[in-house]
Amino acid sequence: MNMNLIENNLINTSFGLLLVGLIIYWLNLIITHSDRINYLCISLIVIVNIMLASSLITRWICNKYFPLSNLYESLIFLAWSITLIQVILEITIKNRLIGAITTPTVLFIIAFTSFSLPYELKIASPLVPALKSNWLIMHVTVMIVSYATLMVGSLLSILFLVISNKHLVNIQGNSNNYSKKILFNYELNNTSQNIRSNHNEQQVKRINLMQSIDNLSYRIIGFGFPLLTVGIISGAVWANDAWGTYWSWDPKETWALITWIIFAIYLHSRLNKNTSGKRPAKIASLGFIIIWICYLGVNFLGKGLHSYGWLLS
Repeated sequence: MNMNLIENNLINTSFGLLLVGLIIYWLNLIITHSDRINYLCISLIVIVNIMLASSLITRWICNKYFPLSNLYESLIFLAWSITLIQVILEITIKNRLIGAITTPTVLFIIAFTSFSLPYELKIASPLVPALKSNWLIMHVTVMIVSYATLMVGSLLSILFLVISNKHLVNIQGNSNNYSKKILFNYELNNTSQNIRSNHNEQQVKRINLMQSIDNLSYRIIGFGFPLLTVGIISGAVWANDAWGTYWSWDPKETWALITWIIFAIYLHSRLNKNTSGKRPAKIASLGFIIIWICYLGVNFLGKGLHSYGWLLS
């Protein structure tokens, strides 16, 4: 049995299901608004998640090491992590917008690994000495899961900015949901006293949606930030064990620190009662770009100690 063929079939099938799921997600969001169709979409993502996990397990069994040693393997693991977070959120939150914004990201990742990466990088190779460590699973797994979590939270912030486009949003930046609701209700009550119409009902729904997206983004990023912190600390300990120094200002290390600072600023802005408006969401949206620079861009822009996924090497 050709295990490489099985792995390729799993990835290709995942790509096809993601494409179908994306189309159904958007059609359901724009036209039908059906809960049954939404459940169908969630089922497709669950199947994709299982297929991605199966491809990683297949690679693990064949090569006798946890498949996170190169760019191809880490991208598949990133896609798996995002789909897992997506499924959990959709089952618990039941918001159709979550799948509509996360599915394109996963589809992009799978398309990139399938069509852009050279074949040489998809082939498993023996681990370099620095990767022959138990820290491989600890550090890389936590970092990628943190990236996936922060990406989803940042995507929700981007969605918040899109929905609130051309609307004055006076949201205090603290994490007190009750204070936020009072502020929203105060605005809505003033409006409803003037004109009670279908337009006002739509505004109520819009503001409630914006509030739920904003709060969800904050909670997800609040969960991903400690993971990023643990990942950076474990990486420093591993670096000292492998290279004799906790920090060497390697490009990947530097951008990981920048990513940490960006999301620390975001969380600080959310906890600061004097911060209002869309500023926190803009910071989180910037964080989405910074994550991709840290995770993928550094591998393209320059070599360093984390150059195992370098395309031009």
